[in-house]
Amino acid sequence: MVAEKVSVKIQAGTDMSVAITQINASYKKVFPDGIFEYNFLEQQLDALYKSETRLFSLFKIFSVLAMLISCLGLWGLITFAAQQRVKEIGIRKVLGATVPNLVSLLTKEFLILVGIAIFIAVPFAYWGISKWLEDFAFRINIGWTAFVVAGTAAILIALLTVSFQAIKAAVSNPVKSLRTE
Repeated sequence: MVAEKVSVKIQAGTDMSVAITQINASYKKVFPDGIFEYNFLEQQLDALYKSETRLFSLFKIFSVLAMLISCLGLWGLITFAAQQRVKEIGIRKVLGATVPNLVSLLTKEFLILVGIAIFIAVPFAYWGISKWLEDFAFRINIGWTAFVVAGTAAILIALLTVSFQAIKAAVSNPVKSLRTE
């Protein structure tokens, strides 16, 4: 026998066990050989979005992990750049460069790279989010503000990561750096 599906709306406040028993009796009258199985719409919708919830959790974990790895990479890169430019930083300090000048000298290159990365990533992110949202019953438009906030956050995180090491290199004693070179 072919399985039949019927949707029934039950009024709020109705005793579910009584309603299900009545629906079962009506079902057996129409389909005497049929098997009565029921589930609630709420449970079906919950099952549909459970995978989305899991995907969101994984996305959060891997996003934090990716940001941590990128910050460690930036940290290593600025440490290497500052180490390579120890003599230059020392000479600039002796000639009167201020700490903000030296910090901007070291961080400017990295912020330009982060800006280029954001410029490249935004179209791919827009495309991926658009494809993901196509499968939902209720669709929303992706606003440009989300990308501005994400880009600003990426620049601020990069600035914090790079600035700490740049300030450390800028306030170091120029005599020690020039003496060891």
